[in-house]
Amino acid sequence: MSTRSGLGPGGSPTLDEVARLAGVSRATASRAINGGNRVSPAALAAVDAAVRTLGYTPNPAARSLVTRRTDSVALVVPEPDERVFSDPFFAHTLRGATRVLSERDLQLVLLLARPGEEEQRMLRYLRNRHIDGALVVSHHRSDSLADHLAALDLPCAFVGRPWTSADKVAYVDADNVAGGREATEFLVERGCRRIGTVAGPADMTAGVDRLDGWYSAMRQAGLATDAVEHGDFTEAGGERAAATLLGRHPDLDGLVVASDLMAAGALKVLAATGRKVPDDVAVIGYDDLGVPERTDPPLTTIRNPIREMAEQATRLLLEQVDGERSASAMRVIFPPSLVRRASA
Repeated sequence: MSTRSGLGPGGSPTLDEVARLAGVSRATASRAINGGNRVSPAALAAVDAAVRTLGYTPNPAARSLVTRRTDSVALVVPEPDERVFSDPFFAHTLRGATRVLSERDLQLVLLLARPGEEEQRMLRYLRNRHIDGALVVSHHRSDSLADHLAALDLPCAFVGRPWTSADKVAYVDADNVAGGREATEFLVERGCRRIGTVAGPADMTAGVDRLDGWYSAMRQAGLATDAVEHGDFTEAGGERAAATLLGRHPDLDGLVVASDLMAAGALKVLAATGRKVPDDVAVIGYDDLGVPERTDPPLTTIRNPIREMAEQATRLLLEQVDGERSASAMRVIFPPSLVRRASA
């Protein structure tokens, strides 16, 4: 029971009391508080003054009914949780996204989903519009997330070029073909002639594009392109792939690895087999997200500006949520850059 008319539980002011003090209808007060649409400047000023005088705080649930906004954005990661919490790629992505969202006082909702039932549950959540938009990272060919989100007409942006519907959804990517080419050319210029690669997953565009760059530079240099093994962007996966690759091609004098985590695994294999880096085998990684400084020797790599990419993708998403631009007009590609350290 309120102590005076118009007050809610605990004596908190209500929208009715704001309307009475401002001298406007309840509907006008609601519109003024939730964006000011179809409200005269005089009424808007009166409501603002009443809100300040009473210390009124809008009810989030009621506000969402008026604006049809949840003030939350989903970060969709179709990966197992153990990888998300161990790979620095995801930490940098989170930092970039939350930095932009915090400027707008928006909440981030993390959605992890393995293929199958978890993925279907996530799609139901998105379909029911519990969030205003979705930021998607680390997507695979089989998840078809770009197709699903385009069909839902849900504001979305991808970090990394999607396999399908690339003309219908917004995305931010690095020029991974150029990065793979630059990494390989660096080893060629160093004098390496038997260069292998631990490529990324064949079901991810980053893995395919970086491998295409390797092929391009190797063919341009007139070198053999048979020393290829795929990993899964994890350290353990890089260790397995490097062991297999070196078992098949023990004469390698250069190794291009599609991620720094996989390169860390490859360095372990080289050390275990008595190969000195870079004297016997020069190694170059990809990402530069904190791993290279911790390896022995420190890793030469291609910088992948993940935090900047996540920030830009989040801005593209919010432009769609605000109705400022259509997704089909949004493409941002970041150039690669070489970071020299001791491994090559």
